[in-house]
Amino acid sequence: MCSLTNEQLQAIVHQNPINRALLATLPTLDIPNAMLVAGALFQTFWNHRSGEAAEWGIKDYDIAYFDTDLSWEAEDRVIAEVQQAFSHLGVNIEIRNQARVHLWYEAKFGGAYPPLKKVTDGIDRYLIRSTCLGVDAGTGELYCTHGLNDLSNDWLRMNELNPRPDLFRAKAASYQARWPWLQLVE
Repeated sequence: MCSLTNEQLQAIVHQNPINRALLATLPTLDIPNAMLVAGALFQTFWNHRSGEAAEWGIKDYDIAYFDTDLSWEAEDRVIAEVQQAFSHLGVNIEIRNQARVHLWYEAKFGGAYPPLKKVTDGIDRYLIRSTCLGVDAGTGELYCTHGLNDLSNDWLRMNELNPRPDLFRAKAASYQARWPWLQLVE
């Protein structure tokens, strides 16, 4: 059993030049409660673990934020601002207002999704426990819902805070296709 500290994970996350650029510039954009989340973090770790380049196989870089303005227009302005600020990076960046997720989740993924009260509520509901990660763009602090044990041990386990077996298995299979040594734990 491997033990991973927040500091070690942060150092690995910062080995990815895209992550460094995002975390350096995000605080200047005045996006409320912005966090670099999900694949940008755990996939960089898996790349480190497997000896791949830090940014290898990362399909997109997710940024979560929380703004009480639930209008599509407000979110669209933030999306446009982020796309403009980071267009030079040449990667797909997805930014979503976590306060709005409940408005579209059911239509896109099936199943109800409760309104969230803060940005970390969305991280808490990622399908796989080891992926429930975020770095606060303002403070640089690491947030991890379930700790780092599952990530340390290469486990893909369904998140009991959002139990969606079909979506979980599909997501896990996608990860195992790129990092075949990850272990499904059911």
